[in-house]
Amino acid sequence: MAWDTEGTKSKLLEAAVHEFAERGPDGARVAAIAARAGVNKERIYQYFGDKNGLFEAVLTDQLEQLAAASPLSAEKAGDLAEYAGHVYDYHRTHPQFLRLLHWEGLQPPGGELPAESARASHYADKVAALAAAQRAGTLPDDVAAGYLLYAVAALAAWWFSVPQVVRMVIGGDAADPEALREGLITLVRRLELRA
Repeated sequence: MAWDTEGTKSKLLEAAVHEFAERGPDGARVAAIAARAGVNKERIYQYFGDKNGLFEAVLTDQLEQLAAASPLSAEKAGDLAEYAGHVYDYHRTHPQFLRLLHWEGLQPPGGELPAESARASHYADKVAALAAAQRAGTLPDDVAAGYLLYAVAALAAWWFSVPQVVRMVIGGDAADPEALREGLITLVRRLELRA
């Protein structure tokens, strides 16, 4: 019987997403990830090298999923509110992704991040799409495209990063994800007018 390498990798990545999101890269244990996946832990070392390699693979996979779920092409860059809505929807259905980014951000500064050059290239493509929309006149250009992308990404994600603050600031609407989404879209539409 042939070994299902891709299926095993997939199981390990799925288990690792949850383990890393719950415990961070330092607190997660290889044995717990393997047990959660129902796979021998030696496969982690065989496929990913070590726990750090697995964390890198998890982040890379999660970032690829986000990019696929919320593309930002030059043609669509003029509608930042629509993009923000897609990012919000992704975070709403994949809460572990932001936790992974937060854990990554808590690591000591310095050194290269997992898949940093590929990630930077991905963001550069989005910034370039916004800059093209600004040159085409579909977005105003008084805010640099990189700052605009960062602001929209932060607005779309922060609801899930600090839900307790959302509850205290927003009040009753904090319990209604659709109301939060509509508020986000309204805010980003204002940015589109003022950008």
